[in-house]
Amino acid sequence: MNFVFFYHSLLSDWNHGNAHFLRGIATELLDRGHDVKVYEPANGWSLAHLRAEHGEAPLIAFARAYPQLSANLYERPDLEKILADADIVVVHEWNDPELVARIGTERQRSGRFTLFFHDTHHRSVTARQKMETYDLRYYDGVLAYGRSLTETYLKAGWTRRAWTWHEAADIRVFHPMPGAKTEDIIWIGNWGDDERAAELSEYLIEPVKKLGLRAVVHGVRYPGDVRTALANAGIEYRGWIANFDVPSALATARLTLHVPRRPYVQALPGIPTIRPFEAMACGIPLVSAFWDDAEGLFSAGRDYLVARNGEEMRKHLCTLLEDAGLAADLAAQGFETIRSRHTCAHRVDELLEIHAALAI
Repeated sequence: MNFVFFYHSLLSDWNHGNAHFLRGIATELLDRGHDVKVYEPANGWSLAHLRAEHGEAPLIAFARAYPQLSANLYERPDLEKILADADIVVVHEWNDPELVARIGTERQRSGRFTLFFHDTHHRSVTARQKMETYDLRYYDGVLAYGRSLTETYLKAGWTRRAWTWHEAADIRVFHPMPGAKTEDIIWIGNWGDDERAAELSEYLIEPVKKLGLRAVVHGVRYPGDVRTALANAGIEYRGWIANFDVPSALATARLTLHVPRRPYVQALPGIPTIRPFEAMACGIPLVSAFWDDAEGLFSAGRDYLVARNGEEMRKHLCTLLEDAGLAADLAAQGFETIRSRHTCAHRVDELLEIHAALAI
């Protein structure tokens, strides 16, 4: 089949975690013999920031890491031409509402392809007025990366049909790698517009400082005062890291953390975002600040440990750093859960099943 994806960016993952999943899905589809075309704006926000900070080197590295993948850059796309042979079209929510509407109109005009809107963000509850500007009347339905988000779309009447389509790990890229353990803790995540400022202090900065651990942080958009707080805690801030380099970075640490953003904890339970999937796929022990696994994606206490406050985080870190056997068992169980349930291959299967059900 012919797949067409409209995303903010395939090429850049600078403050753009959705690129991770898209790359894995596109690669899986190509390996199964499908045709895949990805379209992104020629000067998108993420790509522009990546180039401004790092030049063309990350794009060269991307081409080496994903030789099968390429992006079609556009300014004003010719939708009739682009969609002429499409079977399945997926439009991500981080697209301009005008483009989203135009694609829907082309779907209505031609009637040739199945059209999905893909939402992997919390704006449906934190920026409802913005989301209401998206015209989805001619879309076949919404792919939402959590049941709570699926229910939000249906209750709001923004779509007639919605399916839960969680993110997952691309195990071609995310898998255990050898490496000398030079760090105790590694945290990989972007600042996130103060959406977890207090949580990062409680679950990362303070425990590391009090325990005197060796720790590093990767991510972008960290304010100066936060970088100072990291330094005062003895945490080395290393800035942006290409997502395909994350497995080798994880291999240098004994543990990693997950600190979810507040909207997912308070308003959209059941959505872990992609970082825990990727960490467990790499076989590293994971400790997470609390989030409600309302859909039973994992087994808390077996796949990863849960800390409900900073004190519990300190206890878990001490336990895992002192008990190598327990840490290894935790990592092995999380790894097995990813492999058996949460890979991009599983998600492609789900997407094809949804499409097949619509065709009946």
